[in-house]
Amino acid sequence: MADSETTLLTAPQAVGDVNQDDESRMLLGFLQYQRDAVLKIVAGLPEEAWQTPVVLSGWTVAGMLWHLGGAEHHWFQDVAAGGAEEPPSDEEEGEEEEEEGEYDPYAAFTCDWPSADIIASYREECRRSDEVLAVTPLSAAPRRLDFHPDPEYTAQITSVRWIVLHMIEETAAHSGHLEIARELLDGETRLGGR
Repeated sequence: MADSETTLLTAPQAVGDVNQDDESRMLLGFLQYQRDAVLKIVAGLPEEAWQTPVVLSGWTVAGMLWHLGGAEHHWFQDVAAGGAEEPPSDEEEGEEEEEEGEYDPYAAFTCDWPSADIIASYREECRRSDEVLAVTPLSAAPRRLDFHPDPEYTAQITSVRWIVLHMIEETAAHSGHLEIARELLDGETRLGGR
């Protein structure tokens, strides 16, 4: 690959960023690279294609990007930083249950938002994740592991580094799914990663 085509896979240094060592910057650079690949894959996809299932399980491009934003929020803001969303008021709770229902890990990822809203939401979740990562060392222990009932599962989540590696894995896997969906929807190929 020519020098002009190489991509430096390290996160840029930010003021106040606690993760300045080479390994941390490299891991965060890989995470950002995967996020950017996802956005490149969906760029220019016709609006009607966002809601079109292309595989038998029924997930859509819109749903996949919505899922990735939710994963960013869950892992960085809730698990790593220990945050939890404010409980909804009684009125909001009824509305929320009608709209979303309980999370079903086996349901197809779908979302009926317009593409611009989904992209903006994903970018915002990534920005908020980066805020957490700027002040949380990758060696830090996650602050909230009560999200899962299986102690064997949560026992492996020993550091924020584990969370970053998991999000690289999650984003890369779904980036591949999105590349296949894009090819099936409009024939575009080789839009994302290396």
